[in-house]
Amino acid sequence: MIEVILLFILMFLIAACTFLPLGYSMLFFSKSPRQSLVAGKSGAIIASELKVPGDSTLRRHFLAHLQSEIESALFPRPADSILQRHYDALVAAELENRLAVLAE
Repeated sequence: MIEVILLFILMFLIAACTFLPLGYSMLFFSKSPRQSLVAGKSGAIIASELKVPGDSTLRRHFLAHLQSEIESALFPRPADSILQRHYDALVAAELENRLAVLAE
Protein backbone atom coordinates (compact mmCIF):
# COMPACT_ATOMS: atom_id res chain seq x y z
CA MET A 1 0.00 0.00 0.00
CA ILE A 2 2.84 2.40 0.83
CA GLU A 3 4.35 1.75 -2.61
CA VAL A 4 1.13 2.82 -4.27
CA ILE A 5 1.00 6.02 -2.23
CA LEU A 6 4.64 6.86 -3.02
CA LEU A 7 4.06 6.14 -6.70
CA PHE A 8 0.99 8.40 -6.68
CA ILE A 9 2.95 11.23 -5.03
CA LEU A 10 5.78 10.84 -7.54
CA MET A 11 3.37 10.89 -10.47
CA PHE A 12 1.66 13.97 -9.03
CA LEU A 13 4.98 15.84 -8.74
CA ILE A 14 5.95 14.95 -12.28
CA ALA A 15 2.57 16.06 -13.59
CA ALA A 16 2.78 19.31 -11.61
CA CYS A 17 6.22 20.09 -13.01
CA THR A 18 5.06 19.27 -16.53
CA PHE A 19 1.69 20.99 -16.72
CA LEU A 20 2.04 24.03 -14.48
CA PRO A 21 3.25 27.13 -16.37
CA LEU A 22 6.08 27.83 -13.94
CA GLY A 23 6.74 24.24 -12.93
CA TYR A 24 9.76 23.51 -15.08
CA SER A 25 11.14 27.04 -14.98
CA MET A 26 11.62 27.15 -11.21
CA LEU A 27 15.18 25.90 -11.72
CA PHE A 28 15.87 29.15 -13.54
CA PHE A 29 14.80 31.27 -10.59
CA SER A 30 16.57 29.12 -8.02
CA LYS A 31 20.03 29.84 -9.46
CA SER A 32 21.93 32.89 -8.38
CA PRO A 33 22.63 35.45 -11.14
CA ARG A 34 26.37 34.78 -10.93
CA GLN A 35 25.90 31.06 -11.54
CA SER A 36 23.66 31.62 -14.53
CA LEU A 37 26.22 33.91 -16.20
CA VAL A 38 29.11 31.51 -15.95
CA ALA A 39 29.75 30.14 -19.42
CA GLY A 40 30.77 26.70 -18.24
CA LYS A 41 33.67 24.72 -16.91
CA SER A 42 35.41 24.48 -20.28
CA GLY A 43 34.93 28.15 -21.19
CA ALA A 44 36.15 29.47 -17.84
CA ILE A 45 34.51 32.87 -18.48
CA ILE A 46 33.35 34.45 -15.25
CA ALA A 47 30.66 37.14 -15.09
CA SER A 48 33.19 39.76 -13.96
CA GLU A 49 35.16 39.22 -17.20
CA LEU A 50 32.12 39.80 -19.45
CA LYS A 51 31.64 43.34 -20.65
CA VAL A 52 28.89 44.97 -22.69
CA PRO A 53 30.47 46.00 -26.02
CA GLY A 54 30.76 49.69 -26.84
CA ASP A 55 29.98 49.34 -30.55
CA SER A 56 26.26 49.75 -31.23
CA THR A 57 26.00 46.69 -33.48
CA LEU A 58 27.94 44.46 -31.09
CA ARG A 59 25.91 45.81 -28.17
CA ARG A 60 22.65 45.02 -29.97
CA HIS A 61 23.82 41.47 -30.72
CA PHE A 62 25.05 41.02 -27.14
CA LEU A 63 21.71 42.14 -25.70
CA ALA A 64 19.78 39.98 -28.19
CA HIS A 65 21.87 36.96 -27.19
CA LEU A 66 21.33 37.68 -23.50
CA GLN A 67 17.58 38.03 -24.07
CA SER A 68 17.46 34.75 -26.01
CA GLU A 69 19.26 33.00 -23.12
CA ILE A 70 16.67 34.34 -20.70
CA GLU A 71 13.74 33.36 -22.92
CA SER A 72 15.11 29.86 -23.48
CA ALA A 73 15.13 29.27 -19.73
CA LEU A 74 11.55 30.48 -19.30
CA PHE A 75 8.26 28.91 -20.30
CA PRO A 76 7.06 29.39 -23.91
CA ARG A 77 5.75 32.80 -24.93
CA PRO A 78 2.00 32.97 -24.24
CA ALA A 79 -0.54 33.70 -26.97
CA ASP A 80 -2.75 36.00 -24.90
CA SER A 81 -1.88 39.71 -25.24
CA ILE A 82 -2.06 40.41 -21.52
CA LEU A 83 0.12 37.42 -20.70
CA GLN A 84 2.55 38.50 -23.42
CA ARG A 85 2.86 41.88 -21.73
CA HIS A 86 3.64 40.22 -18.40
CA TYR A 87 6.07 37.85 -20.09
CA ASP A 88 7.86 40.78 -21.74
CA ALA A 89 8.06 42.56 -18.39
CA LEU A 90 9.52 39.41 -16.78
CA VAL A 91 12.14 39.11 -19.53
CA ALA A 92 12.99 42.82 -19.29
CA ALA A 93 13.40 42.63 -15.51
CA GLU A 94 15.68 39.61 -15.75
CA LEU A 95 17.69 41.34 -18.49
CA GLU A 96 18.15 44.36 -16.23
CA ASN A 97 19.22 42.08 -13.36
CA ARG A 98 21.83 40.38 -15.51
CA LEU A 99 23.14 43.71 -16.80
CA ALA A 100 23.39 44.98 -13.22
CA VAL A 101 25.43 41.89 -12.30
CA LEU A 102 27.71 42.54 -15.28
CA ALA A 103 28.19 46.16 -14.20
CA GLU A 104 29.47 45.13 -10.78
